[in-house]
Amino acid sequence: MEKEPIIALDFPTWQETEQFLVPFRGEQLYVKVGMELYLQNGPFIIEQLKQMNHRIFLDLKLHDIPNTVGQAMKGLAALGVDMINVHAAGGVEMMKRACEGLDAGAQGSRPVLLAVTQLTSTSEEAMQQDQLIKVPLGESVRHYAQKAQEAGCDGVVCSVLEAAAIREACGEAFYKVTPGIRLKGGQADDQKRIADPAEARKIGSTMIVVGRPITKAADPVAAYQHVKALWGGQA
Repeated sequence: MEKEPIIALDFPTWQETEQFLVPFRGEQLYVKVGMELYLQNGPFIIEQLKQMNHRIFLDLKLHDIPNTVGQAMKGLAALGVDMINVHAAGGVEMMKRACEGLDAGAQGSRPVLLAVTQLTSTSEEAMQQDQLIKVPLGESVRHYAQKAQEAGCDGVVCSVLEAAAIREACGEAFYKVTPGIRLKGGQADDQKRIADPAEARKIGSTMIVVGRPITKAADPVAAYQHVKALWGGQA
C-alpha cells in the first residue's frame, strides 16, 4: 500500500499548478493529472512534473474503439507516467488493446493500467436510470473489476465502499485506487460514494486520490500531512 495520498491537480493552467506546488518544494509527491489540466496544456505538464521528480497518475479515462485506445496508449506510454487508466465500460477487447499499446510504447517499465468502474459521483439510482444497468451498483463495479482483470489490467478505480468486495473477487495484489476521499465534517461536493482516509485504509484501498480537501485548503501542506497521517494510521 502506498503511504502517500495521490493529490488531484485539478487546475486549468500550469501557472496555478506550479503555484500550488511551491510550498511542497523538495518533497516527492504522487500527483494526478486529469482531463482539465492535460487537455488544456498537453505533454508540457507531464514534462514539468517529471522534472520536479513527482510520480504521475495520468487520469484520462480513455473510452473508444479498441484500435484507437491501443494506439493512443502507445503514444501516452512514451510520456513516462507511473499510472494511467481507461473506462471498463469500453469492454474487454478495448482494455486488452490498451495493455498492448502500453507494452509497445513504454520506455522501460510500463505504467500501471487501471480501469474505471463506476464514477464516485454516480449513485445507484443514477446508474440504473441513466445507464439502464439494473443490478445493484456494487455488483456492477465488481463485474467491471473482474472483466478488467481478465483483460490484463493491474487494477481499477472504484469507491472505498466497493474496495473490500473487489479484493475478495480479484485478490489483494489487484489495485483498488479510490477517489471520493473527504475529511470528516467536510463537504462532499459532487461526490456521492465517499469515505475518509482512515476508512479507506481499514477497508482496503490500495491507493487514495484526494483533491479539494487538499487543493482548496487554507494551508495545503498541513492538509496534505493530515490526510497522509490518517491514511498511514498515524492519526
